[in-house]
Amino acid sequence: MINFNPHFFLSPKTLAIICAIATFVVIASKVFGTTIDYAPPFKETSFYSTTISANNDLADIYYPKPSDLNSGNYSFPIVLLLQGALVDKSFYSDYASQVARYGFVVVVPNHLRPSPFNPTSPPNLAPETSQIAAVLSQMAIENTNPTSPIASVIDTQRLGLLGHSFGGAVGLSVIANKCLPELYLCQEPFTRPKELLAGAFFGANLRNPIANEFVPIANDGIAVALIQGDIDGVALPDRAQSTFDQIQTPPKALITVMGANHFGITNVNNPAGAMPDRNTATLERAVGIETIARWSALFLRANMLKDRSAFDYIYSQADALDPNVRVTTVAVPKPSSK
Repeated sequence: MINFNPHFFLSPKTLAIICAIATFVVIASKVFGTTIDYAPPFKETSFYSTTISANNDLADIYYPKPSDLNSGNYSFPIVLLLQGALVDKSFYSDYASQVARYGFVVVVPNHLRPSPFNPTSPPNLAPETSQIAAVLSQMAIENTNPTSPIASVIDTQRLGLLGHSFGGAVGLSVIANKCLPELYLCQEPFTRPKELLAGAFFGANLRNPIANEFVPIANDGIAVALIQGDIDGVALPDRAQSTFDQIQTPPKALITVMGANHFGITNVNNPAGAMPDRNTATLERAVGIETIARWSALFLRANMLKDRSAFDYIYSQADALDPNVRVTTVAVPKPSSK
């Protein structure tokens, strides 16, 4: 059953963002001589909720919804969004739906785990590496289930990761192919799946706080983007830079969003239950979410789908045009086709 979601109507703020994007394209065409085609390929999205069979996680699944979804020739890669610790999945609905517009099936689970500090307390919302295999298995089920809204339109051979805060640390450990139980990122041995092609993480770093050491990330060419608010008071910007330096092979990107704090990705600032950021964001929330979603999605498109327009946007053009970001990238050779 498809649920109604009011976020998918065009609010005044959303219309303002769309107008800003249109202006951005015009400026780009004047500066570079050609228009940068970076607008989302799909205008409409929808979502439904399900249970991940392997671990009983409740999950929201966001997907593009063109008029010919079930009769067209679509194959949308899977993107798993790993939540921040103690942040409910519902707080990522705006971000996830915008990423889905770029041609992805975005899975946002609520994953409950026992506390490592108090095993007798109720389980907490916190991601871990075992979710990767569970979600890949569930997407194979959804793709072959005739009652699923996304039956036969999922590319089960391509997986991207998104993550916020602690979820970003889990995602980075997955890409590094490390379990790291001492950091509470896993509870059992883990092997990075062959389907994993790229990850983009907001407000995240991979650091051992006891030793104050940043973990080397042997990503073996898997693309990694760190997206960081410049006034993040929880995951400090210098830690994102140190983690970026530990990513051993390109492609990689460090995208700093000016005026964003630790919760620039969520529907509201300091979601209930999460550790708050005392720094107040100066970037308007709708603009911040759109900016983070756009850079996340185009980074994934550039590296998972070899989309040349997305590649140009990420690695050569948009840094000079987007006033809300500062970007450092290391690229591999440009894709030859879209």
